[in-house]
Amino acid sequence: KMSRPVQARRLEGVDKNIWVEFVKLAATYSTVNLGQGFPDFPPPDFLKEAFTRALSGEKHMLHQYTRAFGHPPLVKILAQLFGKLLGRELDPMTNVMVTVGAYQALFCCFQAFVDEGDEVIIIEPFFDCYEPMVKMAGGTPVFIPLRPKAPKDGKLMSSADWQLDPAELASKFSERTKAIVLNSPNNPLGKVFSREELELIADLCVKHDALCISDEVYEWLVYDGKEHVRIASLRGMWDRTVSIGSAGKTFSVTGWKVGWTVGPNRLLQHLRTMHQNSVYHCATAAQEVVAQGFQREFERYGKPDSYFVQLPKEMQQKRDQLVQSLVAVGMKPIIPEGTYFLVADISEFKSDVPDVPNSDEPYDSRFAKWMVKNKVNASALFHRIYHGVFVPSRLAVLIRASSGGNTTSGQRPHPDPVLVWKKPGHCLSPW
Repeated sequence: KMSRPVQARRLEGVDKNIWVEFVKLAATYSTVNLGQGFPDFPPPDFLKEAFTRALSGEKHMLHQYTRAFGHPPLVKILAQLFGKLLGRELDPMTNVMVTVGAYQALFCCFQAFVDEGDEVIIIEPFFDCYEPMVKMAGGTPVFIPLRPKAPKDGKLMSSADWQLDPAELASKFSERTKAIVLNSPNNPLGKVFSREELELIADLCVKHDALCISDEVYEWLVYDGKEHVRIASLRGMWDRTVSIGSAGKTFSVTGWKVGWTVGPNRLLQHLRTMHQNSVYHCATAAQEVVAQGFQREFERYGKPDSYFVQLPKEMQQKRDQLVQSLVAVGMKPIIPEGTYFLVADISEFKSDVPDVPNSDEPYDSRFAKWMVKNKVNASALFHRIYHGVFVPSRLAVLIRASSGGNTTSGQRPHPDPVLVWKKPGHCLSPW
């Protein structure tokens, strides 16, 4: 047996993962995992049919390696679509790179851009991988919270009520700032950053010559007529922004693990170096099918039969139904402007969760584990993705999308989420 440590120092303090913990709990107690970000409804028929054709057709080369930095049909249609959305001509070979999901795109960004001593600003609450990825690259995370403002007239709080303080944000930038991570629409709040908020961030990036890593995987899941503004389209931001997308979130196929980056060649050349020396290649058939899906959507962009138009309409209806259900049982949901996540105030449920004397474990953690063991539900913990001390642990539950009309058992969900939690095979939400 070796006596000296075998792990690299970069792994110190990043070995814990909330999803590993709760996936294990969900499997142990046969619960429905509402915390992890995947839908339980099928992808659109046109995509499933394209996948069947790709696997069973005569294009046998779809079973072999393709171009390392992206299957040519996919990078070409991505360049067409995002060139239109960003208002500039994109070179598919230099301005687009395909990755193994958005997760690998993020990893490539941090490894390619962040050195020892660099600071990376992370907006709270945040997707849990940002912090450990920054640390593994040798960087120092610098946190800036979205601060809630109480709604007027007793209305339910919206994700729009959570805002950055301009002076506080400016104070986080320094000569050590290498990048800021932007996630809009935001996981877990569902906040869609306004043009004014993005311009504030953009101005500070330009002033301090900082990069922007823009995680936009929920770009098509925006509700209530809100606009998803791409920060790379703002003045001075194209040359310093890497925009990240996901076919998993775009077409409801998270298991395919197809993501991409869009940005200037001066940035993407370094991502290609990381990619070629790690993953090197992404699944060819999945890229081919995603390319066909985007081609279809490009031709139908903005039209009623577009999946990008239909999906958010369906999801908004399910969001509204879930909000009503949560209010009916005494919770106070924060209405998301986008994504398929929802955070709720669970303080009314405190009497149901046993106290643990002399325990330092936050209430939201105890609540979520109690839910897993007693209510057939697995949720995520708000405190794990928020360093701000002002945020009470009562904002604990993170609820994800589910099928709506039909659950995996073929039955319609019960209108009372408390009763639904007691039924195996049902998700809490009609989302």
